[in-house]
Amino acid sequence: MPSLIAHHKRQVVETRLARFYSVINQAITMSKVENGDTKDWLPIEDIFQDGTHTPGRPSNSISAEKWFNMYLSKYLKVIKVESNKTLERKCDLYFPDGSMVTFSGSSWIFYPEAKDYKVALTDKEEIYDRNRKDSGKKNFTFKFYPDCKIPHYYNKGVEPFMYCGNGYVSDSTLKNNSNIGCYVDAENERAYCTELIRRNGWKIPDDYPWFK
Repeated sequence: MPSLIAHHKRQVVETRLARFYSVINQAITMSKVENGDTKDWLPIEDIFQDGTHTPGRPSNSISAEKWFNMYLSKYLKVIKVESNKTLERKCDLYFPDGSMVTFSGSSWIFYPEAKDYKVALTDKEEIYDRNRKDSGKKNFTFKFYPDCKIPHYYNKGVEPFMYCGNGYVSDSTLKNNSNIGCYVDAENERAYCTELIRRNGWKIPDDYPWFK
């Protein structure tokens, strides 16, 4: 029975990751016809509940929900949109298949099961609300960074997380980076897990640390 449950969870993660990547980028592609290249879209702002902004963000940045309404709402089917619950005032999009994504700035965190998303309101270690301990298992890190010059991001849509400026990252680094690698004892969120799965055709690799 445990192996059947793990297999089912694996299939849910694979199916919904692939669907999210396809659907969100189809919406962005359609929006580009009306709104031009993504590298020229207004940037998404991090506007905190105390009114402060992320240092260094462009002055023409707009809130995540306003950005969604401006660029994607016409092209993306969602069942619920929420914002301003978190310290970072993220925008949460809930999809018909039971998944959701929460985003602000360039960071997009996808949950194959929306029920696994837990809002962190006061814990300073979770100010960015990434639920780090569940990264690579219950949530997966994407990024929207179309003005980054590396091909992975430039003038594209929502892509699996990579550092802007790094260029190609080997599979070994994706698995073993001590900070954000896709392994159990990574120091931060396991942000590289998403790209590792994408490279395997949106199938979880056999040596993946979870869903066995």
